[in-house]
Amino acid sequence: MDRYNNPDLVLPSSESISGKVGWKSPSNIALVKYWGKYGNQLPLNPSISFTLSQAYTQSMIEYSLKDQPSEKPELDFYFEGKLNPKFSKRVKIYLDSLLEIFPFLKQLKLTINTDNSFPHSSGIASSASSMSALALCLCSMEKQLFGTLDDKDEFMQKASFVARLGSGSASRSIYPKLALWGESPDFPEASNLYAIPTKAVLHDKFRRFRDDILIVSREAKSISSSDGHMIMSRHRFKEPRISQAKKRLHFLLKALKEGNYQRFGEIVEKEALTLHGMMMTATPAYLLMEPNTLKIIQEIQNFRNRTGLPVFFSLDAGPNVHMLYPKSVEEKVKVFVDDRLVKLCKNGEYIKDYLGSGPMELDFN
Repeated sequence: MDRYNNPDLVLPSSESISGKVGWKSPSNIALVKYWGKYGNQLPLNPSISFTLSQAYTQSMIEYSLKDQPSEKPELDFYFEGKLNPKFSKRVKIYLDSLLEIFPFLKQLKLTINTDNSFPHSSGIASSASSMSALALCLCSMEKQLFGTLDDKDEFMQKASFVARLGSGSASRSIYPKLALWGESPDFPEASNLYAIPTKAVLHDKFRRFRDDILIVSREAKSISSSDGHMIMSRHRFKEPRISQAKKRLHFLLKALKEGNYQRFGEIVEKEALTLHGMMMTATPAYLLMEPNTLKIIQEIQNFRNRTGLPVFFSLDAGPNVHMLYPKSVEEKVKVFVDDRLVKLCKNGEYIKDYLGSGPMELDFN
C-alpha cells in the first residue's frame, strides 16, 4: 500500500469540520473472470469486464470530527435504511486497513447510508458496486478536506486502487463501458494494483450491448466470493487456469476490437462455465448454479441456434444468468425473455441492464 500512504493527511483538531459525500457506482460483469488472489488483494490472472448501469450501489457518507480522539474511525452503517451490524463489521475492518492511506479517518465519526438496486450477495457482484462506491466516497472526502486529487485521472486511479483493497472486482467498476484489471502484455499500462479504462478498444458493435440479468435466486450465496478465492489459491488446476485466462483475454480483446460476435460469445460462455467448473472441482467442492440456471442457459443456446442471433450468456459467482446481446436485436430478445425465460426467474424477476457510463457523484446542492 506504500504507493498511496500519506501521513500528512491529518486534520487540525482545533477546527469544526463536517461534510457529506456520495457516489452511485455500478456493478460489472466479468467477461474473463478474476478467480483467485495472492498477497493483498492481487489477482492470479488479469480480468476484463463490462461496466453496467442499472445494477448499482448508492452510498453517502456524512462525517464530523469525533468528540474524543481514538485510533479507529467511529462508524454507524445503514443498509437500505436500517442499521446493519454484519455489513458494518466488514466496513470497519476495511476502513481500519486504509488508515495509512487516509489517516484522517481515525479523527472522524462517520455515518454511512447505502442501498442497492439489486439483491445483495446473490452473485451480481454486489461487492464490486458497494466497495467502489465507498472508495469513491473516501477519495471525495480527501478532496474536500485537503484539496488534493483535482486531476480526474489521478482521482479515479486512486479510487480503483482503494476499491481493490475492499473487493478485487470493485477496481473495475470505477471505469465506464469496459475495464481491465491485472497485468497484461496487451496493455503495458495495466497493473495488478488498479484497473484501467479500456473502452477505446470497443468496436461500435459492442458499445450499446445489453445485459439482461435473469434472477434465479435472491438468496445469499452458500459460499462467499472471498472464501471462493481462498479455495482457488490451492486448487489443483490453478496454474493451467492462470495460463488459460491470459490466452482468452488476448483473443477476447481481439474480438472486441474487430466486432466479432461469434468469437466473443465463445470465449465469454467458456469463461462462465470454467468459473463454475473450478468451483465444482475445488477442495472442498461446491455448486452455486441451480436447476433453473441450467434451464436458462439451455434456452439461450437453443434460441441462438434456432434464430442465428448473437445472444450469449455469462455467469458471475452465483446462480443468476447474464444474457448479453446487441441493442439491434433487443425487441426480438424481449419476446424470447417474456415467452421462455421469465417463468424460470424467481417471481418472474429480471433486470434489463446495459453498458454504462461509470460511477456518478451525488449532488447535495
